Amino acid sequence: MSQRFDAITLEVLWTRLISVVDEAAKAIVRTSFSTLSNEANDFACVLTDAHGRALTQNSGSIPSFIGTLPATVRHFLREFGAASRDRYWVILEALFVELGYRDYLGALQRYRVEHPQDVRLMSMSSYLVDYPFANRLYPGALDVLERFRAWGPTVILSDGDVVFQPRKVERSGIWEAVDGHVLIYIHKEETLDDVERRYPAQHYVLVDDKPRILAAAKKIWRDRVTTIFPRQGQYARDAKAYPPADLTVERIGDLMTHDLPELLSPEVTR
Repeated sequence: MSQRFDAITLEVLWTRLISVVDEAAKAIVRTSFSTLSNEANDFACVLTDAHGRALTQNSGSIPSFIGTLPATVRHFLREFGAASRDRYWVILEALFVELGYRDYLGALQRYRVEHPQDVRLMSMSSYLVDYPFANRLYPGALDVLERFRAWGPTVILSDGDVVFQPRKVERSGIWEAVDGHVLIYIHKEETLDDVERRYPAQHYVLVDDKPRILAAAKKIWRDRVTTIFPRQGQYARDAKAYPPADLTVERIGDLMTHDLPELLSPEVTR
């Protein structure tokens, strides 16, 4: 029979669980060499039970990670067992500190070095590569891309590893939505000159859920860019630490109600 808790005890236990993953997140920020984690907070810590069911996540978790991490844990448990799951997670975290982004396939490759005769790894790699990322898109995201494309060239500007990140963009349907106009860098805010070279324009409209990225682009492009911040996901609480974007919307789908002249106007609503 399951144990029942009163509301106060439940709140205490829930707060303790959040504290556990928040402390893990702070450790990552302190030890990471990459600004993607120690400045941009581009990661998530998720606590699962023994069956791979998510219990809680750190206060600043990214929604896409929250969805994929428990699913990956459950698949690993089914295929490899708890000991293998735990070892893979240790490797994944070590790689994150080293690289600054989640290298799921790289962690699997390192795990394979330790277990060269484990043929089950092929099923795990297929699971990661074929993960249904289209189910993790924010509502209205593809509609907004279609609307933007009617106004001018629309490009996906992302960062991450060179294998899994492009696959995520492709599997989500975003790659096709922009006819393959996708740029993926290690740190995208440091490569805006390359963006200009590949896609020259008098004015840019940059939509990003990271206030840090928007602030960096505004510092470089100044009046040549309109920055748009969808207050959706973990970075909503980071907005106060940076200059405000030119336009803030509650969710990405809200951009369907805005017209291009408004986005290019210097009086765009903050």
